Amino acid sequence: MNRSTVYAPNGIVAASQPLAAAAGLEVLQRGHNAFDASVTMAAVLNVVEPMMTGVGGDMFALFWCAGEERLVGLNASGRAGSLATRQELLRRGHEKMPSTGAETVTVPGALRGWEMLLDHYGTISLDEALQPAIEIADRGFPVSPKLTELWWKGMEKLLAIDEGARSTFLFDGKRTPKAGEWIRNPDLARTLRLIASEGVDEFYNGEIAERMVKHLRGLGGFISKGDLASNTGDWVEPLCVPYHGFRVWELPPNGQGIAVLEMLRILEEYDLKSMGHNSANYLHHLIEANKLAIADLKRFVGDPDHTELDLAYLLGDEFIRARRLQLDPQNAASQIRHGNVLESSETTYFTAADGDGNMVSFINSLASAFGSGVVIPGTGFALQNRGSGFTLDNDHANTLAPGKRPFHTIIPAFITRDNENGQPQPWVSLGVMGGTMQPQGQVQVLLNLIDFGMEPQQALDSARFRHLEGSKLSVESMVPQTILDQLSSFGHELTDPSRVFFGGGQIIMRLDRGWAAGSETRMDGLAVGC
Repeated sequence: MNRSTVYAPNGIVAASQPLAAAAGLEVLQRGHNAFDASVTMAAVLNVVEPMMTGVGGDMFALFWCAGEERLVGLNASGRAGSLATRQELLRRGHEKMPSTGAETVTVPGALRGWEMLLDHYGTISLDEALQPAIEIADRGFPVSPKLTELWWKGMEKLLAIDEGARSTFLFDGKRTPKAGEWIRNPDLARTLRLIASEGVDEFYNGEIAERMVKHLRGLGGFISKGDLASNTGDWVEPLCVPYHGFRVWELPPNGQGIAVLEMLRILEEYDLKSMGHNSANYLHHLIEANKLAIADLKRFVGDPDHTELDLAYLLGDEFIRARRLQLDPQNAASQIRHGNVLESSETTYFTAADGDGNMVSFINSLASAFGSGVVIPGTGFALQNRGSGFTLDNDHANTLAPGKRPFHTIIPAFITRDNENGQPQPWVSLGVMGGTMQPQGQVQVLLNLIDFGMEPQQALDSARFRHLEGSKLSVESMVPQTILDQLSSFGHELTDPSRVFFGGGQIIMRLDRGWAAGSETRMDGLAVGC
């Protein structure tokens, strides 16, 4: 991990896949803005990372709009079908939410979100934004070793179950691709071409919608034509907490961004810098703060339209003081109870900035690898299994109900710093992919930037931990054995890091003039500017 931070005078993009980054850069070079580049990259990633993202999933964005001089949030996550009820799942014999299959498919919200971004802030049409993706899907591309190893390997069993998935993503209907083999997706090219010519309503209220509903109902799914036709995203007010002279921003629930903010509030009273970066004491405090925040997240966070959670209280002094008292500085907690108040994820995170000062923090996801494992024959894209994020437990913030948004793991982030008038100004857009790795990964990267003054690439390349469950913990092999031994003495149960994904991130940082960016070396990430 010896890659340098990328610096650029005018505009910059960072994405988990080089073809997507190249497409986004080309948009900026033609004089268009960061919103145009972001949607273009999202579409290309649907082609080159089809197990992770696409029009069959959801998206969120957190962005600085230079023209409005403010931070804006977009929640384009879909809802459970109108036929999806807890009672029906129990009647079918499920004791908990299934993890894959048609029953886990919620309305795909991503495409509506792409349209909303371009309609409100873009300078190109969706037709233009989709063209690079269509071209790559038509001609194909060689798959990389990391992509085959991290996400495609071992997926044959899931993909073989569904006829559409089998014919779309398995060579000869039997095996996943090897590194260097070319992948074409003419079905996806046709789907995107149809959307480009007929508009997004073709997906939500046209031929694609009809095929989607019919096929899912035949497999036991819950989505109706009305569910698709009525789908829309929501502009939302971001949440923030102050941290050591900066403000850190996340989107409000139904996502887990609030866990990042709770962790930072718990940690702000500790002198983390004096502990030493990635020392045993430092890592222990981060791990234990993560356990506390995740316990609260799992109990209280769900669709805000179906809960009465007081977010201000959850991030307020009284609650945070009580949670901080639960952090034992010498011992790892094996069980954490949530505070008192009135899973895997396959995701793409990317970010863009332009010469006008717009910055977009963008995340798009299918939930698990290849989502539900369901592909409507002839469409070329996988449908998400975000419904697996619901629970069948009664009286819970995230209990399955018709029209309800499930709990989401995907979270874009943003950092601002105040000017002399006390007004927030954009500094950093960032995200770290990887299910439950996202909040703990974000906090590690945020502290690298804020407390330790690292450049973007260094902040990403530094060794990470991943808390798994209970006392189980994995730490990347770059951390010295002496530190690992100390963590073990605190009661942390260390597991083999070779079998753990430590997240994939991108960062763009605004300079006094120009931009700096880093991209994930644990993946095929690329940052490039103009």
